[in-house]
Amino acid sequence: MKMNNLEKMAMNNPFRAAIQRHVEIPLLEKLGGRLDGLNVLEVGCGQGVGTQAIIEKLGAAKVTAIDLDEDMVQRARKRLENYSHDRVDIKVGDITHIDAPDEAYDAVVNFAAIHHIPDWQAAITEITRVLKPGGRFLFQEVTARWILRWPYRSLFVHPMENRFSGAEFVAELERQHIIVGGHWVEKAKGDFIFGSGTKTATQHATA
Repeated sequence: MKMNNLEKMAMNNPFRAAIQRHVEIPLLEKLGGRLDGLNVLEVGCGQGVGTQAIIEKLGAAKVTAIDLDEDMVQRARKRLENYSHDRVDIKVGDITHIDAPDEAYDAVVNFAAIHHIPDWQAAITEITRVLKPGGRFLFQEVTARWILRWPYRSLFVHPMENRFSGAEFVAELERQHIIVGGHWVEKAKGDFIFGSGTKTATQHATA
């Protein structure tokens, strides 16, 4: 599900970019480590602030960044136009149908994209599929606690059914063989979660 115009304005402002660079990236690095020399997929790249930080602050060798919204992809391409295609590849893409072979990436990074997806469990399945065994999934997400509040429901457009708490999100990751353990935290009394999981050798989710 694409963001409405109001949420795009909120996500594209300098304050949001500063939070992403100076709060979210350091916390994800603390929970999941650096990505030096790795081939990384970013799901839901938005305007490309996270994409740039994955390279410059976490040390990734290459980032493939996808977003469902063509406008956001164009913004990200403009932001990152000085990077070669060998370092950054930005394209329109659906997290529930990732255009990549099995085990294509060393790591996947998600800055609050999965809560936009009605069948978010299907997104986890795809992330698991494209991760190499031993690959890492670094995530920041928005939980049902925040999404279902009146101001958020009124201003932004999100799926209202099949939402998750932090614990439910982590439990689904582990059901699908991305082991998080204690590498996650809740912020703002559970409105947001940050964490890192590692894919086991098992390829697919259990039934």
